[in-house]
Parts: sequence; structure tokens; C-alpha cells
Amino acid sequence: MLVSLAAAFVFGGAIGLERQMRQRTAGLRTNTLVAVGAAIFVSLGNRLFEIHGGSQGAVQVVAYVVSGIGFLGAGAIMKEGANITGLNTAATLWGSGAVGACAGAGLIGESLLAALFVLASNTLLRPVVNRINRQPLDQEANEATYKIYVICKRELRSDIQDSMTTLLEISKYPIRDIQGHPFGQTDAEIEATLYATAVNAEEMDLVVTQLEALPGVFQAFWNSGMED
Repeated sequence: MLVSLAAAFVFGGAIGLERQMRQRTAGLRTNTLVAVGAAIFVSLGNRLFEIHGGSQGAVQVVAYVVSGIGFLGAGAIMKEGANITGLNTAATLWGSGAVGACAGAGLIGESLLAALFVLASNTLLRPVVNRINRQPLDQEANEATYKIYVICKRELRSDIQDSMTTLLEISKYPIRDIQGHPFGQTDAEIEATLYATAVNAEEMDLVVTQLEALPGVFQAFWNSGMED
């Protein structure tokens, strides 16, 4: 067990050191603790089933460890508006857990290989990602997301939202998501995202004109953005 925990400590620490140098949320201590904790649980499963008999102890414990680290990784993911951060941190913690699980099972060589590949994913692939992100978007490789906005009186928002949904369905542009937000002291903004990935501009302009003709509507407009 000492060899397993030492291996988990060293390999998990190597992953954490790379994260710490980049000042990530889960750094040296977190990744080391995840790797060592996974090693402890898997090693414990081995020992208990050696004492009490059976051969599936470590396998069962690994399954529970994977689930537990999944919850831990979820805590590292943050959503701010449309932006999601922490996914790479959560994935790295998951990798550290796998490194520790291998070490806890006595598979030291496999644990070293796992650690090397996690490190490679976070270091060798970084220049590739940066280079891709600097490239302009290929319009043909992306689909557009279309949204319609309506500024209206707050007390009429519910009725206008229903009319908006009906008009778009008649025009064969069903709504995927619709949200309302306060706009100023007395008004509201309705934001509708369409299922469509391509629209006819003239048809959309006609829908906007019809929306602007509704009682209580001050302004209506539509725009498009790109998504994967």
C-alpha cells in the first residue's frame, strides 16, 4: 500500500504541479489529494476482499470512486451567462482519480502512463488549441442560432409572449427556448431562440413587423449568431 500511495502522490502531484503553474482552481494539492484518495479507496478494496474473500472488491470500489470524482469535478464547473468554465479542471481531476485508482490497484506502470497522458493532454495540446482558436470561424462548418427580441410593457409580457409563439409557429419557426427579462423600470424584454438553423430573412422581417404591431410592443428585432 505504501508503494501505491507513494506512486499516486508523485504522479498526481506532477499533474497538480502543471495545473498550479497555470494558476488553475484545482492545483497541486487538489490533484494530489484526488489521486491519493482514489488510491486509498482502491487499495482498501483490495485489502478487504483479500481478507474476507472475493475478487471483485477493487472493481466495485473503482466504480464508486469514478462517481465520487464526477461530483467533485462538477463543483469545479462554473456557468456565467453563456460561458462555461472549469471543464478542463474537472476533466483533469477525473484523470488524477484514474491515476490514483491504477496506483491503488498496484498497477504502478499503468499509473505512470496515465499520468503522462493526462500531462500531455494539458501541455502538448495547448498550442494546438490556441492555434485553432486564433483561426477565423468557417461559416460552412457552423450552424447559426437565431433569436428574436421584443421590448414591451411588463404587464403585457405574458400575452405578447403567447402571440409571439403563435406567430412564429404559423411561420414554421418554432421556439426552442423563450425567456423574459426586466427592461428598465416598467418594461420587459422577451428573448426567443428558434429551432431553425437557417431562416428566410424576408419571412423573419415580416414576423418582426407583425410583432411590432401588437399592442404594448415598443420594439422587435432579430439577429443570428454562430454555434458548433
